[in-house]
Amino acid sequence: MGLDPASLKIALGIVASTLCLLFFGSFRRTRSAYSGWWCLALVFLLSGNMAYLLAGTPQQIWAGPLGNALLVAGAFSVWAGSRSLRLLPTPRWQLLAGPGATAVAASLENPATNAWSGGLVYLAMMSLGMGLATVELWRLKPSVSQAHRSLALAAGVLASFFLCRGIAYVLEGPDGPDFGTYLSSATTSVVTIVLLVTVSFSMTALSNEQLINGLNERATRDGLTGLLNRTAFMELATQEINRLHSAGSISTLILADLDHFKALNDSHGHAAGDTAIQAFAAACQASVRHTDLVGRYGGEEFTILLPGADLESAEIIANEISRRLAAAEPPDGVTFPTVSYGIAPSTLANAEVDHMIVAADKALYQAKSLGRNRAVWATS
Repeated sequence: MGLDPASLKIALGIVASTLCLLFFGSFRRTRSAYSGWWCLALVFLLSGNMAYLLAGTPQQIWAGPLGNALLVAGAFSVWAGSRSLRLLPTPRWQLLAGPGATAVAASLENPATNAWSGGLVYLAMMSLGMGLATVELWRLKPSVSQAHRSLALAAGVLASFFLCRGIAYVLEGPDGPDFGTYLSSATTSVVTIVLLVTVSFSMTALSNEQLINGLNERATRDGLTGLLNRTAFMELATQEINRLHSAGSISTLILADLDHFKALNDSHGHAAGDTAIQAFAAACQASVRHTDLVGRYGGEEFTILLPGADLESAEIIANEISRRLAAAEPPDGVTFPTVSYGIAPSTLANAEVDHMIVAADKALYQAKSLGRNRAVWATS
């Protein structure tokens, strides 16, 4: 007995709608872009399959092209969601090009009487969308997620399946023996159901990872600047200084303070002060190396740890930060403050981050007393 395509499409719709409801709850908790795209893909999958149920009725003339376009939109939504894991946006025209081309192709091949109108373009676009998603998921670093490999495998299987359907469609046509049995619409529904159920476990793991990563991010980052907060900086700096000390290497710490910051707040309000702090944080991130640690120590004070850097290198970086801050565009009527720096090497403070901060604070006080807007080295 053969598989009933209509019943399988209904079953696929039930599975897709159930998973959509489950993962919408995950999206509401995490506000994860990937969860949002995955829910949207499931909605397209559900809607497209429901449109296919009108095949053989007078509504086929619009339901066939619409169903094709919706399913392709679902495949490209999976691709957009995969890109979001790498923080890459997807241009709107790229999302609309595939479904649009599919709908146009289906509309040009007598959709009222031809159930497979635009079939080749549909199969090619489905294979392309899932193939692009496979590539994006495979490129994802393991540090971002451990669940992406199984997702990439599932997307790759589906992309390969639609590619095989497309080849069989070209060679045999929709009435061919292989296309009508092994690669039929009923088989496609079964394969999709199995993959959806399998992928749901990986999606759950991915959603949990994103939730945990989001909580960790909020726990270690300063909300205004995105820099490390004080606790996180102290922990990471301690680990890095101990590692360098064990290897016989040095590090240098910079303690920075925005000059006359209270006067800026009093004259222009706290919003202007926040803008100045954000501009300084951006100048720091643009000036330091990827191995350096930058944190907001408190208020308008910032700490920067430079592994392997000596005092001269630290002063060069401090001057570069000041140069970038001075070049930043302030709000109308506001002038960004200058910055004073205290610089302390690990050799002066017995490779202890607390001692380095004390030494840098003394040097910072000296920089303030000498007129501000300068960097001063700590001395024994």
